Amino acid sequence: MNGEARGSAIAFDATTVRYPDATRDAISQITFDVAPGEFVVLLGASGSGKSTLLRTVNRLVEPTGGRVLIDGADASTMDPTTLRRGIGYAIQGVGLFAHMTVAANIAIVPELLGWPRERIAERVDELLALVDLDPQRYRTRRPASLSGGEAQRVGVARAIAAEPRVLLMDEPFGAVDPIVRASLQRELLEIVARITTTVLFVTHDVREALHLADKIAILRDGRLVQFGAKNDIRDRPADRGVADLMSLAT
Repeated sequence: MNGEARGSAIAFDATTVRYPDATRDAISQITFDVAPGEFVVLLGASGSGKSTLLRTVNRLVEPTGGRVLIDGADASTMDPTTLRRGIGYAIQGVGLFAHMTVAANIAIVPELLGWPRERIAERVDELLALVDLDPQRYRTRRPASLSGGEAQRVGVARAIAAEPRVLLMDEPFGAVDPIVRASLQRELLEIVARITTTVLFVTHDVREALHLADKIAILRDGRLVQFGAKNDIRDRPADRGVADLMSLAT
């Protein structure tokens, strides 16, 4: 990444989640560290625990064991609302508010944080330009008038609007076609290089993981199988399952 990282450090310390009435842990004893400004992909099959692990960071899911540390502080001790306003969150399907304009959707968190109106307006235009949407054309449009790729771009702009130190992305490009997806991946790398935030990105797509990541955490059945630099995982898989997974990228 370019520039000095201003993202937060994240540490998973034996992080465990068991949902009520479940017979086994959704994630079990997950331990690894994410350095400030790193782009880490959580990779695994459906049901491996990727999204559960991601959501422990912003406390949409509470650990039933272990801890999640953000810049050394236990996330469980932080006020959830304050915590979430400092963390960007982008999901598959975007979740834009249909009754609000594009500009109003992007402005939600800055408004909650009490930014001055003028600063918010400038930030909205800056972000629309950053995600390759002309502010003059798009700021007053409604989500229903956007293509899937345009809506996803607005979702990314909304997630980074308040200059978060952590950006969580849960299969954000899974619902768009392959050509648009490749474009969004390329733009995301450019954006992250400019804002130098810490990114956790969930995907089951091996090619996407290898394209985007600095490091990859591979989950299987709720457990961490391997964590490290993407080239190390590709060249030195921890087991046959990881080797088979990496072979899907060829």
